[in-house]
Amino acid sequence: MADNAPIGVFDSGVGGLSVLREIRARLPGESLLYLADSGHVPYGEKSPEFIRARCRAIATFLLEQGAKALVLACNTATAAAVAELRERYPNVPLVGMEPAVKPAAQATRSGVVGVLATTGTLKSAKFAALLDRFASDVCVITQPCPGLVECVEAGELDTEATRSLLQGFVEPLIEQGCDTLILGCTHYPFLRPLLTKLLPATVTLVDTGAAVARHLETVLAARDQLGDGAMTTRFWSSGDPRRLAGVLPILWGENGGVEACPV
Repeated sequence: MADNAPIGVFDSGVGGLSVLREIRARLPGESLLYLADSGHVPYGEKSPEFIRARCRAIATFLLEQGAKALVLACNTATAAAVAELRERYPNVPLVGMEPAVKPAAQATRSGVVGVLATTGTLKSAKFAALLDRFASDVCVITQPCPGLVECVEAGELDTEATRSLLQGFVEPLIEQGCDTLILGCTHYPFLRPLLTKLLPATVTLVDTGAAVARHLETVLAARDQLGDGAMTTRFWSSGDPRRLAGVLPILWGENGGVEACPV
């Protein structure tokens, strides 16, 4: 029997919509709940303790809305909070994010991999463990990207300011021979079109949104929880709901009503 309860997805802001798009494409029979914690964006500069507290509150709220599974569509939140949430909710399927270090290490031809990510992700023990496990034989150059999340939050995907900021982040990586670039924040896939203009055609961009959707499908199938209903999507924001509603046509591809987040 199909389980048509919704899937709960959350992020520090609108970046997780890049993952939500992949889930919609992979699992068209699923209803979705999306919570943008835009009142506290970006997570990358926040303490792990603060992020864990936010994740606990948001996870509890989404489960109260009937979510059958949770997706932490944020690399920083996953690094800080996924272990605690799995301990707190052992019976809830919970899928997190991690930078695509393994596929990038396999894809590089020059042996130099660049990583665009938030400070929180790059400083995390989880990221260090990924490097130790999958990238010991390649050169990994990390680049924190302060300000880039805010550009995506505003829907400014190809303005002069965004272009200048992004160019300043990627140029040093290219100069050092990077031929594979990890988009280590769920906000950054929205900048793919701009990146393709700024980077040589030989540079491969890697992110994990599609892989997360595939893994979610596998997890739900194993538990006989795949849905087969008519998809509906509800949105919440802990910031100004009008701001999220304003960028939904750009980042989600259609309009949608946005409710104020009560947590």
